[in-house]
Amino acid sequence: MKAGEAAKAGMSFWTQAKNKACSHARNVALSHSLFALPFAYIALMLAAEGKPSAAAVFWVTLAMVAARSAALALNNLIDLRYDKKQPRFRRRPLVTGEIGKAECLLFIVLCLGVFFGSAAKLHPVCIRLSPVALFFFVVYPYMKRFSWTCHLVLGLTLALAPLAAWIAVKGAVDAAIAILAVAVGVWIAGFDIVYGCLDVDFDKANGLHSIPERFGVPAALLVSRLFHLASVAGFIVAGHLFALGLLYYGGIILTALVLYYQHRIVRAGDLSRVTQAYFLRNGLVGLSLFLFTFLSVVHGWA
Repeated sequence: MKAGEAAKAGMSFWTQAKNKACSHARNVALSHSLFALPFAYIALMLAAEGKPSAAAVFWVTLAMVAARSAALALNNLIDLRYDKKQPRFRRRPLVTGEIGKAECLLFIVLCLGVFFGSAAKLHPVCIRLSPVALFFFVVYPYMKRFSWTCHLVLGLTLALAPLAAWIAVKGAVDAAIAILAVAVGVWIAGFDIVYGCLDVDFDKANGLHSIPERFGVPAALLVSRLFHLASVAGFIVAGHLFALGLLYYGGIILTALVLYYQHRIVRAGDLSRVTQAYFLRNGLVGLSLFLFTFLSVVHGWA
């Protein structure tokens, strides 16, 4: 092979590898890691009293991203037969064939390897409890087949993020972090209910279950609002138990305003504004709370 042909072949290989990596990243919506990571960082910061080690931050970040990526890829693989019928998911790489089932399975195995390896670098109890996370990764994708409580299971799965980060430092759980985790869980569940309203007709046609499918969209939106009220209340109680300063509550006010706005623009008869932008806007909740908690804890701003 001539030098020019070899260079071209090499470039082609790396281009294909890059495209494949991008496809896997899109398949698991890698950028959406911002939903869980801020709360993991909040817990890590609180557990370490504002001074988490660089190693702890690195391994917790790696573990969280790997765990979430494995969970999303597994969910997409398990739900593939439904996703192929769902118009909203027609561009998912696993649906279009950009990623094959075997490739997706290999990606899951690699992510789990990174997850377990990272957990082993943290507090010894982390690796012992890591199968608990794996249990929820496997159970959640099947919940819509059996129960409208699927939103709660998703919330519980995401609530593991602050719990896991706390345990990575402390090795145990206490009431304050448990309340923060519950607040995160009902926040996620409340949002997932809104997102589920888009799929009512599809769920009914395919024998799937959700709160909107079971109780109707108006009732589901009311439940979502109540969940988000409970979430804000949980953040307030957690702030009190952790003795955080007034600045932290500024983050809660911003969070409440974002949630209020989200509910204001959604109506049972008009779900047109439940878009990707709507989805990403919820990331402001975690980011704002992390920023204000960081300033309150690290800089001692009261």
